[in-house]
Amino acid sequence: MKLAIIHDYLNQYGGAERVVEAMHELFPQAPVFTSCYDKGKMPESFSKMDIRVSFMQKLPLIRTQSKKYLMLYPRAFRSFDLSGYDVILSSSSSFAKFVRKPAGSVHICYCYTPTRFLWYYDEYISRENISGIYKLFLPRLIEKLKEQDLAAASEVDRFVAISNAVARRIKDIYQADSKVIFPPVDASEYSAVSGNDGSYLIISRLRGYKRIDLAVKAFNRAGKKLRIIGDGEVMGTLKKLAGSNIEFLGRLDEAGKHAYLSKCKALVFPGEEDFGITPLEAQACGKPVIAYRSGGAIDTVIEGTTGVFFNEQTEEEVLSAINRLEGMKWNAEVIRNHSLMFDKAFFKQKLKDFLSKLPL
Repeated sequence: MKLAIIHDYLNQYGGAERVVEAMHELFPQAPVFTSCYDKGKMPESFSKMDIRVSFMQKLPLIRTQSKKYLMLYPRAFRSFDLSGYDVILSSSSSFAKFVRKPAGSVHICYCYTPTRFLWYYDEYISRENISGIYKLFLPRLIEKLKEQDLAAASEVDRFVAISNAVARRIKDIYQADSKVIFPPVDASEYSAVSGNDGSYLIISRLRGYKRIDLAVKAFNRAGKKLRIIGDGEVMGTLKKLAGSNIEFLGRLDEAGKHAYLSKCKALVFPGEEDFGITPLEAQACGKPVIAYRSGGAIDTVIEGTTGVFFNEQTEEEVLSAINRLEGMKWNAEVIRNHSLMFDKAFFKQKLKDFLSKLPL
């Protein structure tokens, strides 16, 4: 079976890029096709891959102004010649699924979500700094891209969703069924720690939709220690809201994040995510999670066993969840064992089994 991996863009390292790493470990001979590649922002593992970029790699300011080339992405992916490949495995939250499938091959799309800025435009535009003439014409461009996105989705043979929430969106928007295979978490690299220093922890990019402000307000009222790892455009606003019990640590490397996960009492996860890797990393350390009951957290957190949920995004609900967690006893080994069901080894085996059943 000759397989090609297709990914939207390689200009930042996050959960989707960890998926690409795991896919490439499973298929080390597979080339990775992508719109553009910023080697300086990617870990060393990517330098060992056969990465093939589109014409967009040579566009001016592509590293800093990539969103302004929005209408070129479909063309970039349609330009790839994938003849000779039996399986096209796209890793996509936007444009990778636009590739042309050669005759006789099978296209599997590992989908993080139907393209958010197309299908959740109002939510997207409210948190992006877009202004001027570009914002004026953007709605027309979005409608055109919606048509192209639906056409591209119709050419996909099978969808694989990262969570049950995403599977429902794929059904609603693309009218397609999907297999759920959860993204890989390096749970085996962590170990359970029973003790804690009484502090709570948030690890997140500091963007408005992450709703870190809810946690800050709730912890102001609770008076308990909260540490926040990460940076972003709302850092200044959050610092103005925060009391002396809240500490901002900025961006830390993996070792730094692990150190704080190991000693915290619980992780706080107040936003809605398509899946969410951080709650499982916390659980791999034996730490319970306070999470908003929505999105991927419903798949990864077990109420009363590995964490507690709150049902509405209000500071009162977060405060109530803190108080409930404080009154419960937690078993670090039980919490960790749950996280191991999402380990990278499970992801690779499930993906391998799924692909082995394709009608090639």
